[in-house]
Amino acid sequence: MKVYDFIDKEAGKAIPYGVYDIANNEGWVSVGISHDTACFAVATIRTWWNEIGKSRFETAKKILITADGGGSNSARSRLWKKELQLLAEETGMEIMVSHFPPGTSKWNKIEHRLFSHISMNWRATPLTSIQIIVDLIGATKTAKGLKVSAKIDTGDYETGKKVTDEEMKRINIIKSEFHGQWNYTIKPNIVQLI
Repeated sequence: MKVYDFIDKEAGKAIPYGVYDIANNEGWVSVGISHDTACFAVATIRTWWNEIGKSRFETAKKILITADGGGSNSARSRLWKKELQLLAEETGMEIMVSHFPPGTSKWNKIEHRLFSHISMNWRATPLTSIQIIVDLIGATKTAKGLKVSAKIDTGDYETGKKVTDEEMKRINIIKSEFHGQWNYTIKPNIVQLI
């Protein structure tokens, strides 16, 4: 019997990270094969934006992200904030983030409106390859209209990256008055041309 604690070196590992569009009841899941890092998390958001979000939300000026308080998109992660700053620069949009407080991630809609249905869709199916996992995630649908797209992310996401104090100073972050450690906006930096 193979269980997730004992990674099959030949088959590799699958790391799903998702975006759930509440308004359109659609999910996007990148299945990484490297490491679950802040760089991977933001790469997933970037891929969703470039492949779906940009054309669907053409007039958007802001993106709202609700995220767990820990893991690759941790409220404490300096790398998460640095990567979001890069995304804000690329898109020209403000990125508003609201983290769920510790112990409350089960309230995040992505858990019970997306990942729970993915889990039900692949139950009793041997997950023997990355492609099978991606195909099963992408085949997830519900009677209420949930649609899911999935793609393999072959990027190599290095662990242990550090963000210096100097790099942190370049992050244009505005903390909310209400629990600013969990609620903040990252704005693109304005470059003045002379």
